[in-house]
Amino acid sequence: MRISQLAERSGVPATTLRFYEAAGLLPADRSPSGYRLYGEDAIERLAFIGAAKHLGLPLEEVSELLAVWESGACAEVKADLRPRIAARIADAEARAAELSAFTVTLHRALEHLDALPDRSGRCDPECGFPTSAAPARPVDVAVLPGRRAAERETERWRSAPVACSLDGDGLAERTAQWRRLVDGAVGRETGEGVHLTLPADRAGAIAALAVAEQQCCPFFDFRLHLDGSVLHLQVRAPSDGAALLTELFGSVV
Repeated sequence: MRISQLAERSGVPATTLRFYEAAGLLPADRSPSGYRLYGEDAIERLAFIGAAKHLGLPLEEVSELLAVWESGACAEVKADLRPRIAARIADAEARAAELSAFTVTLHRALEHLDALPDRSGRCDPECGFPTSAAPARPVDVAVLPGRRAAERETERWRSAPVACSLDGDGLAERTAQWRRLVDGAVGRETGEGVHLTLPADRAGAIAALAVAEQQCCPFFDFRLHLDGSVLHLQVRAPSDGAALLTELFGSVV
């Protein structure tokens, strides 16, 4: 099969197939004229990759698992896969517990608010929030030293060329990574970009992806703000980069 035939039969876009090849996940032969050629085993291989990604396994782990899968021993694949799934169960349960606790806090705050009498006097600290639900002191992931430094940083990203070094395959994978991380976020547009609110436990992964993003697309400006159980993510781009910003984050705004 050529790549177009494999894409049609598997339902996986050709750009993703090329990315998988570059990542070492999907080897391809070459015809005398240079076209990629795939055997029937590629269909089963793609199904295995898709199932592994559906479980949340990163590509590095998918590659490791494929090496075991290629041996053909089901017992070895099971032994390798089980601890990976168990780790993701623990991570998902931890996230669920954090969100559950946050939901309880919100309900208590709402009950407190409903029980408060309407007062004509000045609102004191107890007016809107119960003491137990008062948010922790917000923490900025990165703080710039002073107004002048902030102004210089703003000028830096505004003057950066609107160009991205990622090709079509890399851009597709990067977009998929952002979509997974911001799934379920509460978003709104700002004057120069977007503002997203997400669970705080995603801060590490989002910070790492933001660093990678700025290495290839330096015109993006990221601000991460931790506030108790939530993370506020602000992403800005010059007007010429608005289309790419919308492509990455427009689905949640």
